[in-house]
Amino acid sequence: MRRALAGLTTRGRSFVAAGATAIVCAVVLGERDLLRAGVLVLVLPLLCMLAVSRTRYRLACARRLDPARLPVGHEARVDLRLENVSRLPSGLLMVEDRVPYALGGRARFVLERIEPHGSRRLGYRIRSDVRGRYRVGPLTVRLADPFGMVELVRSFSLSDTLTVTPAIVPLPHSRLSGAWTGGGDSVARAVSAAGEDDAAPREYRHGDDLRRVHWRSTARHGELMVRREEQHFQSSGTLFLDT
Repeated sequence: MRRALAGLTTRGRSFVAAGATAIVCAVVLGERDLLRAGVLVLVLPLLCMLAVSRTRYRLACARRLDPARLPVGHEARVDLRLENVSRLPSGLLMVEDRVPYALGGRARFVLERIEPHGSRRLGYRIRSDVRGRYRVGPLTVRLADPFGMVELVRSFSLSDTLTVTPAIVPLPHSRLSGAWTGGGDSVARAVSAAGEDDAAPREYRHGDDLRRVHWRSTARHGELMVRREEQHFQSSGTLFLDT
């Protein structure tokens, strides 16, 4: 009730002051008609205050982000659903959803009324050219009576997070340098493709198979040389990461 009294508009305060003054004058002068008029003028903003204060606690809202995660430069849609869960129709509603400046500023709407147990759907779009996480909400509702006597503000606690990721850029098709790491048949194919003379020989060790003796390298070095049993190839790649 205290917050409702604080929500009296200039018109409401004027009616209260005029009604109280009329009642005092009617009592002093003994004018019954003036007393009735003063009571009517005084009661009207009080009744509006009572109706608005009851409606204030019977509103529910829901928000949906589609999508909740998007790249820089893309748009997301925000869908709002405001429901009147009371048995009385609401008065004039001024709805404002708090949106960071980077997403385009606040979204504001005006609803004339919501019938009992009725709902209204609102929507708007947001876009960011700066990556990051942004808080969307909470929703603020200004409730006003049809006569403009009382205006109350309610802020819901519900908020959502929009994640804006770096822009997705398709990379051109390119082949990385290097060969496949492995041995066995792949080594045999690599050796046969490059030529047997390109196979790196090593000196003969006790126990090596004599069938692997590389005679041309043996004649060149003056000692027994054998072909390596396995060659290892290592491939390399480049990963670009924007953080």
